[in-house]
Amino acid sequence: MVWELLGIVFISLLGSLLHFVFDWSGGFLPVAIVAAVNESVWEHLKLGVWPALFYSLIEYRHLKQSTNNFIVAKAICIYLIPVSIVVLFYSYTFILGYGNLIMDIAIFYVAIIIGQLASYKFLNKPPLSPIFSKMALAAIIVLFAVFVAFTFYPPHIELFRDPITGTYGVWGFL
Repeated sequence: MVWELLGIVFISLLGSLLHFVFDWSGGFLPVAIVAAVNESVWEHLKLGVWPALFYSLIEYRHLKQSTNNFIVAKAICIYLIPVSIVVLFYSYTFILGYGNLIMDIAIFYVAIIIGQLASYKFLNKPPLSPIFSKMALAAIIVLFAVFVAFTFYPPHIELFRDPITGTYGVWGFL
């Protein structure tokens, strides 16, 4: 449980930092892969997803022998963070009719907690069939490929639209 609690702190801090890194880099395109490039909901999902992956890589070294279902647990975490953010964000903005920065920040932290607690549950379940680890790894790879692709070529739907500029993606397509 200690590792998952430390993960909440690590993911939260690194994710908060990644909100600003693209601007700090002067718009350096390789940074766009992991850092938010605009204020769209999609770009904010990166702030939880990439740090969760980085932390998983750190954790793997220490926990691979002492836990069960590591890759499955981490895949669940990495998927639950963005799904939680999207569901909670669009639910509260639908109900209130507007967004609120404090709510957005709180949702980010709540999503990380949800992901890490779900991960903990799966790390402590009886071992699953190895096929689940292979499927989970494939799911993680697909998710990250989608994040990279949609950073540069986002669909023109609300999830990807920067509410400030009305543009999409790193190149600001209209």
